[in-house]
Amino acid sequence: MSAGSRTGTRPGGSGPAGPAPRAPAAGASEEGEVPVWLVKGEDPIVVAQEAHRLVTELVGEADPALCVEEFGGPTADQLDVGAVVDACTTPAFLVARRVVVVRDAGRLTAADAARLAAYLEDPLATTVLVLVAGGGAIPAALARAVGRAGRVLDASVGTGKARAQWLSDHVRSGPVRLDAEAVARLSDHLGEDVGRLAGVLEALAATYGPGAAIGPDELEPFLGAAGSVAPWDLTDAVDAGEMGRALGALRRMLEGGGSHPLVVLAILHRHYRQLLRLDGSGATSPEQAADILGMRSAFPARKALAQSRRLGSARIARAIRLLADADLALRGASALPSEAVLEVLVARLSRLARQGTAGR
Repeated sequence: MSAGSRTGTRPGGSGPAGPAPRAPAAGASEEGEVPVWLVKGEDPIVVAQEAHRLVTELVGEADPALCVEEFGGPTADQLDVGAVVDACTTPAFLVARRVVVVRDAGRLTAADAARLAAYLEDPLATTVLVLVAGGGAIPAALARAVGRAGRVLDASVGTGKARAQWLSDHVRSGPVRLDAEAVARLSDHLGEDVGRLAGVLEALAATYGPGAAIGPDELEPFLGAAGSVAPWDLTDAVDAGEMGRALGALRRMLEGGGSHPLVVLAILHRHYRQLLRLDGSGATSPEQAADILGMRSAFPARKALAQSRRLGSARIARAIRLLADADLALRGASALPSEAVLEVLVARLSRLARQGTAGR
């Protein structure tokens, strides 16, 4: 079977959002034919976890000290592609397979990529090269070579239903069994910080034992600080006039996500700038709104158009003034702490949204 015919899939999984890939023990025939893997995704923690699972399964029962060689990573001063190629072309000794791992593969230069692409044209049968994304974009020539010769493991979590499915898949394949209420609590608490999921599940297994049934009461002590939330969680709550939910999202962005107050202000400013551009624009459809806003998708444009109509010109202008005042306050015009400035702003914007809904 040609390795090049099996690109972009995850063995034993359910696509990019599925559970960890299943590679065979060292020396197995079919997966041993895949000479290179590229592990990529948006969350570096999740990417690192998926790469670790892949390498563990490629190694199988062999001694990692004998068959795994790693290069790169955040602590490495430089990435020596010559040493990588040498490792890839060194025959396996005392083991059936060598696994060569290159971390932060985005640090590879175009010349480095060309050397690895040349190697992949005639790879050593007993070597598996694992490229872990990070440190920048993977050079296009190398990405194309991986597409021809190997497989891409997409560790992207996604959003909305895709994220919920990702979380469900990983909980289901984890070391303990969470009931539906515990899964919902965990999902809400983690927010965007899904990289913490593995640690929580491992801690539960260490405490209650593998395969233990976990409910909300057993889960709660292991949650720690609430994770961050997506920017649209804040803007959606503000647009709905739900002050409590909006303030909760704000706190999670500042505390759980470590977002700088000026970054949060920029998110709100961009949102209201879109509403201002649509106000009086004459847009009558989501597609027209998307064109005006320069958006590829009509879905967020539909939400922006509806909210612009609900608020009306006067309230949008008031919101812009509130944002300008908050910007000055964050830059030193007020003695209030930054968090308090944003809380006041979010509360006032939420109240404006409620007034707009009531006015309709």
